[in-house]
Amino acid sequence: MTKKIMVLPCSGIGKAYGEISRQAAYELIDDIRPEDVTTACLGRFMIRDPEVVEQAKDSFIITVDGCAKECALKNVEAAGLKVDKAVRTIEVFKEHRDLKPEGVLKLGEPGFKLAHLLAEKLAGEVDCLVKEEG
Repeated sequence: MTKKIMVLPCSGIGKAYGEISRQAAYELIDDIRPEDVTTACLGRFMIRDPEVVEQAKDSFIITVDGCAKECALKNVEAAGLKVDKAVRTIEVFKEHRDLKPEGVLKLGEPGFKLAHLLAEKLAGEVDCLVKEEG
């Protein structure tokens, strides 16, 4: 595979589902698909940092948003880039309502399980993009 896949979780400061988005992205990048996936600071898209925008142009982009405001998706699009797949944490939660996070700073076991399920969903999206390119 020549193109990297850039996964961009929302910042979601103070929001449990934003934290779950980030935890899932970290698990995907560090443990599940480290050879295929990278990330960047979402704030760098907000300021149109030329280095990160150029890196993203050469990547498939998956955004992961914690809520309906879709800040990750909107910031990437505002930087003039195409999002290949937009994922919302709440959609995974709807399938697993028993996994309600305990809070923002302490997700608890249910919140981390939800993050793991989201990471697995993201891995499936990565696999689809890899197949598409291959």
